[in-house]
Amino acid sequence: MAEKLNTGDTFPRLTLDLVDGTKLELPAGLDARYKVILFYRGHW
Repeated sequence: MAEKLNTGDTFPRLTLDLVDGTKLELPAGLDARYKVILFYRGHW
């Protein structure tokens, strides 16, 4: 299990496979000053 992030920590680089077949690289793929990332598990 990965370590939890704390306030002020740098978000780790990772690549996500999106449902439309494209990829999103984080955090570089988010072009905004403020960022909120929500991971949704989907259907249980």
